[in-house]
Amino acid sequence: MTTASVSRLSAVVSATADAVAQDAGKAHVVFRASARAHDAVASTVSLGKYAIEVDEPPALGGDNTAPNPVEYYLASLLSCHVVTYRFWAERLGIRVDDIKARAEGDLDVRGFFGFDDAVRPGFGEVRVVVTVTGPESRERYLELHAAAETHCPVLDLTRNPTPVVSVLETPSAG
Repeated sequence: MTTASVSRLSAVVSATADAVAQDAGKAHVVFRASARAHDAVASTVSLGKYAIEVDEPPALGGDNTAPNPVEYYLASLLSCHVVTYRFWAERLGIRVDDIKARAEGDLDVRGFFGFDDAVRPGFGEVRVVVTVTGPESRERYLELHAAAETHCPVLDLTRNPTPVVSVLETPSAG
């Protein structure tokens, strides 16, 4: 991590702490996304000023033109780990030279296709490996790992039930 990026992260942490201390309402953030289907099972997802493509491999009805939703979940989980490790390294004063992360998950398609309703449609297990390098002791990096595991938002979404309200809208006929 460069000196400039450490300084920028420190400034963000400090400014956020000050703003939230003055007004707890400033801690509330809303993230939005929208999607539009195209082709057999593909979609374009809009995320603010960004757009990403989503597809499935041929075995799941797609053309394999983009990552599928569960691959994006793994990407979200890994990128959130990296951000959380960086934030908590700064907060705990732990020097980190590099962070690498990898993940894999096991998915049984019987749940998705409805072949067996006793099988979950999502991952049965996800395995994450984070490699941190730097001059600190293993104990310090274990302290960092514990903080990241406790505070990673995407990991929290996986480990804890999150209420999701889903509504179907249909245009009026005629």
